Amino acid sequence: MPVKKDYNEDAVKHMSPLEHIRLRPGMYIGRLGNGSHGDDGIYVLMKEVIDNSIDEFIMGCGNRIQIRLEDKKVSVRDQGRGIPLGKVIECVSQINTGAKYNDDVFQFSVGLNGVGTKAVNALSSWFHVKSFREGRFFEAYFKQGKLKEKNEGKTDEPDGTLTEFIPDGEIFGEYGFNEEFIVKRLENYCYLNMGLTIDYNGNIFKSKNGLLDLLEKEVEDNGIYSMIHHKSKMLEFAFTHTREYSGENYFSYVNGQYTSDGGTHQAAFKEGILKGIN
Repeated sequence: MPVKKDYNEDAVKHMSPLEHIRLRPGMYIGRLGNGSHGDDGIYVLMKEVIDNSIDEFIMGCGNRIQIRLEDKKVSVRDQGRGIPLGKVIECVSQINTGAKYNDDVFQFSVGLNGVGTKAVNALSSWFHVKSFREGRFFEAYFKQGKLKEKNEGKTDEPDGTLTEFIPDGEIFGEYGFNEEFIVKRLENYCYLNMGLTIDYNGNIFKSKNGLLDLLEKEVEDNGIYSMIHHKSKMLEFAFTHTREYSGENYFSYVNGQYTSDGGTHQAAFKEGILKGIN
């Protein structure tokens, strides 16, 4: 039997957002893991940072993202608009702060609306962000989400944002990055964002035909007929039938996020195909 303790005013605790993220990381990034599974937390941290750069590309600001992984340090540099210099610290450390709430600035967004980068910062042993805008820069360094240093000045660098971090071993334990999981995710980013170029440790990822390229890679030469591909502002799909007898295979996404469990979008697509054939 559990030991019953007094439930009074002293039992009620208040935590800062930073403390809460570090105490309950699963609420923000799902599983922790050690990097042996594609959904482990270290890949989620990488994804959250890259998502912000993808959002800039979607808004027509910068078509190239440079990603570097050296040991356990992740660096992501985009060519977007750059975080407004006076809000750099707030945008990476104060939860529910960001421009994703403003539809005039971001009509489409794959980010977590003011949570993602803050979680990355809080769950990193070392975190660095540097924004470049119109010939000036502002940068800040953090340790486990706490601000340690900040600098600003002039620069010749093009506009954009550089984000670097090292996942905290106190949270994730002994971990390591698996190249296969990273490459798969980066390929999907390019399939979903035609015209985007990702430079990962000198390896270039790019897709000319979007989901059509994804389907061609998966199907190879097993298609019965030429693949059907449609793309509009709000919707893109591609499909074909193959000679395989292993059942149906779907790769479905919403706002750039892979939906492994399907959803109403996938169900509606399957129903539409059925009605069309009937």
